[in-house]
Order: sequence, then structure tokens, then C-alpha cells
Amino acid sequence: MRKLLFFAILFLAVPFIISAQHRADQQHLTDPNSFSMILLGDPQGYSKYDINQPLFELCTAWIADNIDNLKIKAVLCTGDLVEQNENIVRNRKMLNQTSREMWEASSRAFERLDNKIPYIISTGNHEYGYRSSENGKTLFPTYFPFERNSAWRDICVSDFPNRSGVVSLENSAFEFFDPNWGKLLVITTEFAPRDEVLEWAKELAAKPEYKEHKVIFMTHSFLQERTAERIKEEGYAITPRNWGQAVWEKLVEPSDNIFMVICGHTGKPGDFDDSVAYRVDKNSAGKNVHQMMFNVQILGGGWEGNGGDGWLRILEFLPDGKTIKVRTYSPLFGISPSTKHLAHRTEPFDQFDIVLD
Repeated sequence: MRKLLFFAILFLAVPFIISAQHRADQQHLTDPNSFSMILLGDPQGYSKYDINQPLFELCTAWIADNIDNLKIKAVLCTGDLVEQNENIVRNRKMLNQTSREMWEASSRAFERLDNKIPYIISTGNHEYGYRSSENGKTLFPTYFPFERNSAWRDICVSDFPNRSGVVSLENSAFEFFDPNWGKLLVITTEFAPRDEVLEWAKELAAKPEYKEHKVIFMTHSFLQERTAERIKEEGYAITPRNWGQAVWEKLVEPSDNIFMVICGHTGKPGDFDDSVAYRVDKNSAGKNVHQMMFNVQILGGGWEGNGGDGWLRILEFLPDGKTIKVRTYSPLFGISPSTKHLAHRTEPFDQFDIVLD
């Protein structure tokens, strides 16, 4: 009888125990009427070592757990999901996974967001060729087909074929709405986008149905770390191509409704500011365009470290319809009370406000 009574009490107490769990460092919006988007920097360092892969899943699991709390509308990823697109011979000095194992790991991490929230990825140089953009071949559409995530169905409004002529999310556009911000359009493109891709994006942003939208443009390679100079030339063999400065001149500057460019790609081992860049320039209409680079891959111990220490960015869109609060946060550190004091990067280049014209 005593055993039955014990289990009855335990059974009744379980819901209370679960609901009473205290988060080590739960994040909150500064204004309850805001919404957010989460920015993931290049995750290739997580994918290329099996021991690092759970850190990638921790990031996406944390995002899934905070969709309601942070009113997350989308996840934005700067690309380089894998270290090598299609290779079975492992360079043991820099990875211990084959390309298929890296693709599977990256796919598995994003699987935690499927049918819950849209995620938008700017494919990077490591997604093409065999090791690093020797050509335009990619396995991205195989591992990230449109049908895998129902959250895309009602917001994906346009796409453009990839370098192999395959319709793919490599070049795609997504529409969002918020009562305070109005309509937003997020356009993402392949690594070093071709002229026809830039023309597609330019024409799309100028269409009557999108002309009044606030547009965020994403591409993998655009700004140099620290100096924030736009990239003029790189040594990758992929062709045809456009680098950062050409993308600015052909697409961003002439488009009067692109207010932000997000990229990754560059960075080097060093201080935190060696993994970021930010600049503001006027477009042809005289409006400010905010350009932000965020790449975490070297922040967990360099090129062969843990892949990025879980760092991500919370972009909070305030209800004034013009201010975005940028915060840099790591669920890896935040998950434990003993390390939560390390979970926030508060330097001016990692915590700042973006204010639209």
C-alpha cells in the first residue's frame, strides 16, 4: 500500500516538476511586442568533426525551444554547412568525416527546426565542387529539398535555378509580415552569385508586389572581417561569379528597398572582432544599407577547434518598425549556471542597434 501511495504521489508531482524547471539563462525580448530572427554563422566547424556535431544540434535545439519565447520568425544561416561538398578521402589534419557524414550531420541539426520554423541558408564556397568550389556542383538540394520543411510552403515566394539548372533553395525568397514592420522579404543567393541570379533578385525586389517591402539580402561572401571592406576578388575557380563589390554595384546599391545585407565566409583566429564586420553605405536612393558579417567557425579554438562555441546572434525587431537590437549569445555557455556569465558577448561590435532611415 505504501508503495502504491508513493508512486501515486510521484505521478501527480511529475507535471509540477517539469513545469517548474528553471532555465540557466533563458533569453527574453526587451519588448514583448518585438519579434526576432536568429543568425547562425558558418557551421562547417561543427560538421567536420563527429565530436563537434552535437554543438550544432544544441544550437538548433535551443532555437526550437525558444520559438515562442523569442517570437522567432526565421533562422538565417550564412552557409558553409560542410567542409567539403563531395569527398571520401579525409584530410585528417582538418576533419574526420566524409562529405556524406558532414551533410548528414548538418541536415540532422536543421531537422530539429523542420515543420516548426523556416530557416534560410546562403550556400557557401564549401558547398560546391569537391573540396572548395572547383565547380558549381553541389549536394545541397539533395539534403535540403523544399519538401522537408512545411514552414517554407506559405512564405517562399520565388526561386531561381542553381548552377546545374536545378530548382533549389540556393536562390530563393521568403515573405514575412509583422503589424509593426509591415512586409519583409528575405532573398538568399548561391555562393558568388552569377549575373542572372543578381538580375533575378533585382527584378524581384522591384516588382510592384514587393516594391514597398523591407528587403534583407543574404549571400555567403561579401565583407572582409574586421576592416568591413567589400570583397573584390577571390581565388576560387567557380565561374561565372560575382564577389562582394560587384554584388553591391549590380544589386544592392541600385535597389532602394534592400536595407540589410547579411554574410559570413571571412574570419581568422584571433580576437572576437576577427569574426565579424559591419558597415553602412548609402544606396542609389540615398538610404542607408546595413551590411553585417558574422562567422563563428574559429571562435571555439581556431580552425580545428570545436566549431564556434555555440555563438549565434539574436536579432530583435522592435515594435517601432525601424530598430533591430543585435545580441550575440551562446547556448553552450548559457545552458549551465556555472558558465552563464560567459554566454553574452557585449563588446560594441557584438551588441549594438541597427536603426533604419
